Amino acid sequence: MRLWFLTLLAASAAAAAGEQQLALELRAQTDFERVQLSAAPQLADTARCVQSEAAVLAVAPASEQPLHLYRKGYCALVGDDFTAALADFDKAIAAWPAASGKDPAPEPVSPALAALDAIVRLKADGSAGAMDDAEKLIVSALAHPACTSALMRPAACEADLATAREWLGWIDVRHENFTAAEREFSQTSNIAWQQWVASRQAFADRNYPQAAAAGKRAVEEWDRRGSQPSRSFNDRIRPEPDLGQVLTDLGGAQLLAGDPAAAIATLDRAAKVAPQIAHAYYLRGRARELAGQPEAAALADYNLASRTAFAQAHDLASGEAHLYRGILYYRRKDYAHAEDEFSSALNFNIQPSLRADAAAWRFLAAVAGGSCQASRASLTHALEAVSPFFPRQEASAAMAACPAAVTAAAPIPVR
Repeated sequence: MRLWFLTLLAASAAAAAGEQQLALELRAQTDFERVQLSAAPQLADTARCVQSEAAVLAVAPASEQPLHLYRKGYCALVGDDFTAALADFDKAIAAWPAASGKDPAPEPVSPALAALDAIVRLKADGSAGAMDDAEKLIVSALAHPACTSALMRPAACEADLATAREWLGWIDVRHENFTAAEREFSQTSNIAWQQWVASRQAFADRNYPQAAAAGKRAVEEWDRRGSQPSRSFNDRIRPEPDLGQVLTDLGGAQLLAGDPAAAIATLDRAAKVAPQIAHAYYLRGRARELAGQPEAAALADYNLASRTAFAQAHDLASGEAHLYRGILYYRRKDYAHAEDEFSSALNFNIQPSLRADAAAWRFLAAVAGGSCQASRASLTHALEAVSPFFPRQEASAAMAACPAAVTAAAPIPVR
């Protein structure tokens, strides 16, 4: 009798536990679907989903762990908690069933799960190491793109893989490998990035009108997308442009394409979006000069560029800041101080393209300041490496104004 009672009690407890687990699973599924199906998920909904999935994980069997870890990570990702999402996706991959005697050929890890892991890795950590790790994950996922896992619907899997390919193109852009980036983005529907890659490639080819036109189309497409009231999950996890840098680069292309008015308007917006980019103020100063605006306006931008670069520097050690201050002095015809600033620019860390410009500006200041013959040859040599923003025509005019080289003195005749 006692044994029967204990058996009945155990059965009742098991039934109660089963009902509790079922209730937890239903609640977790409901909370997950609320986030998944919402056009604009609320933070409270994503937090509730994370909590519900965590509760299920505490009682779910090993075979169901990857599913609930994926869903928990998904909700964390939608809630912009990239660190938590990455941890959950890593755990889901680690918990994936391995081959065994009973099942020598288990279902392979979903390629979309690996792709999401890579995407979150890029969002959580922008370091070179994280980029390399993410690139390897994406390449591996795209090499085996079978969307047959029960983890998610095939359509969702395919969308995640397409988004991962966009990130692969984004990595190529960061490496300035525009040929590879064009190949990746051409296989997606991301028009904005397609146009931006075309713009950067045209700029590299010195086709500045084409670079400006394609860059403008890219920015217009990003603006259109950003104005949409709601976006899908994949729209929210797509690679986003660094808009301040994009506008600075576009303004530079418009300047070189011979449209300083458009460049000024674009660089005005760049300064509002990202006031920490010193190069935008420098380019705007050049555009003001070429547009024939009052000299004071250009000088104010060169001063602002220098001050901004100093503000971003560590211990005021900024070659870029000294370069812009040197240009400010040069435009004021204070050639001695300008030459000193350009020399200082070369003594600090500075981008390679700006270093070449600083060297050329230094020799140009020397030529303009009177050391004509001594610096003319050096300036001629330096012009071979300058960026397209350096005033080459102005330098050529300064060298042309040099007096003819002094000829060797005639020998004194013997008496």
